[in-house]
Amino acid sequence: MKNENRVFRHVFLAMMVAVGVVISPILRVEGMCPMAHFINITVAVLMGPWYSFLCAVLIGVIRMAVMGIPPLALTGAVFGAALSGIFYKISKGNIWAAVLGEIIGTGIIGAIVSYPVMALLWGRNGLTWMFYVPSFFMGTVIGGSIAFVFLTSMQHSGMLLKMQRKLGGERNVRETLESEKTAATQS
Repeated sequence: MKNENRVFRHVFLAMMVAVGVVISPILRVEGMCPMAHFINITVAVLMGPWYSFLCAVLIGVIRMAVMGIPPLALTGAVFGAALSGIFYKISKGNIWAAVLGEIIGTGIIGAIVSYPVMALLWGRNGLTWMFYVPSFFMGTVIGGSIAFVFLTSMQHSGMLLKMQRKLGGERNVRETLESEKTAATQS
């Protein structure tokens, strides 16, 4: 059974990478790729921070190689992907925490890290440390909002927990159950 779950996780990860590459041009503006943030948060909630980080790296590398996207494909994804999963775990299954992790990780940290990468390694002149913050921040807010609506609807239908059981192991499931119990008692 454990090998079956591992295979399912790897297949699901490959599918999310493929979907991420295909939908990344949708709503894309230079320095803003909201659908990538949707994928980061979704994978972080379903599979955890390390899978989300790996998914972001794979999507970024493929986009850079195939689509000629600059290194923003990596700097604008990996920090948010990791923080989204970490914040989700720390909050014991709060979807808003996953969205906040993506906004802080990509919208602020990734945007600031993008400056030296693009200025020094890519040769872009006239940039400042805060150049990418507005577009990255708005992209994460848009993608995060879409992910929040999607994951919340999955949670209400019970599908989120089923997918986490299949993908994320018992730790994610326990944290999500605790979060749902807390939310139910507060209502």
